[in-house]
Amino acid sequence: MQKKNAYTPMTVSGILVVAACLSAGLGLAGCQKEGGAEEAGRKMDQAAESAGNQLEATKESMGEKAETAGNYMQDSAITAKIKAEILAEPALKVFQIGVATTDGVVTLSGTVDSQLSLERASEVARNIQGVKSVENNLIVK
Repeated sequence: MQKKNAYTPMTVSGILVVAACLSAGLGLAGCQKEGGAEEAGRKMDQAAESAGNQLEATKESMGEKAETAGNYMQDSAITAKIKAEILAEPALKVFQIGVATTDGVVTLSGTVDSQLSLERASEVARNIQGVKSVENNLIVK
């Protein structure tokens, strides 16, 4: 039998609710003093601003992570398309040509039998949509 984890991570909305409750509690406690209403209002404003800043930072962080994942997926698709095109080329499919893509920059590595094969591999890579540039590290043997 598995034990259930009693700890559940709090969501951003849950954190905001807790912050709002704490702000309200501080505000009510401050109202009992003279001049407390102004102090309570100021503290509530500070708490609300702090919660807003934290929410904004969380959104930015999530956006950056999503963009990074999207770039990785696009690079993987470019690499797969180039490999498929190389395999479809009768003159190139017999060679071990490595393909790596980072941020749209394709790197070709391995060996080929002629300068013509080297140039054709570069051409195949350049013709794939999304490729920004090609670094051809192929060696003619």
